[in-house]
Amino acid sequence: MRRFRLIVSIALCAFDLDVGAQSLSTTPIDPSLDESKIPGPMGDAIRLGHRLATNTKELAGDYVGNGLACTSCHLDGGTRPYASPWKGVAGVFPEYSARSARVETLGDRINGCFERSMNGKAMPLDDARMIALQSYMGWLSYKMPTGIDAPGRGFAKLAAWKPADADATRGKALYDVKCVACHGADGAGIEAAGTYVFPPLWGPDSFNGGAGMARIGNAAAFIKTNMPKGAENTLTEAEALDIAAYVTKQPRPVFAGKVRDWPSGGKPADAP
Repeated sequence: MRRFRLIVSIALCAFDLDVGAQSLSTTPIDPSLDESKIPGPMGDAIRLGHRLATNTKELAGDYVGNGLACTSCHLDGGTRPYASPWKGVAGVFPEYSARSARVETLGDRINGCFERSMNGKAMPLDDARMIALQSYMGWLSYKMPTGIDAPGRGFAKLAAWKPADADATRGKALYDVKCVACHGADGAGIEAAGTYVFPPLWGPDSFNGGAGMARIGNAAAFIKTNMPKGAENTLTEAEALDIAAYVTKQPRPVFAGKVRDWPSGGKPADAP
């Protein structure tokens, strides 16, 4: 219990939330999505964080500029390994980011997603929704080691490759067979009742050019492990790289701030 409080305290950057005796049940918390196990004010924040992750535009539309939700990339409510999971992240922040060349808090990292992956704008760190997202991530991190990456953090590692290895022409042919049923020939995804069932991969409602997924290597690693839906991990690394080359080449919103990325050098070869 004390460790969970410490994790949440770090994740919330010392925001004044009640994590006292009424916050959590006396039984160990199983980070499943059975939110009924967490009563009290802390439970309210965690439940709101879970809802925000899934219904981001509906609940935080003032900071979202496209049709994506957090769970468009952080699959299964942020719990799936190698889909940039949130399990354990509360214990590794603050963390140095080479892209910004500074130490970032978890809130900074979340705002990077709002500005880039969701083509929106940064949310104030004291906004109740920001606190709720970090509360949910703290809950998912319960009993996980601190100071080290949890298994499956980020994306799977690909074998050594060069940008020249990825071919967008081959990628289009593969996309038309493997991806078009869910994401459409125009990459616009499938929408129902105002919500994307399958997210757009390019166009105005997709992530912008400053997002991590706009890099071929990141996109390929995600595709290799998590796509196609229902047949995950069946593509070869070469096929995933080709599809990523095609998808990342398509038009998407511009992120003006990317000119300030990697100010200390070390920009990856596949960064737009």
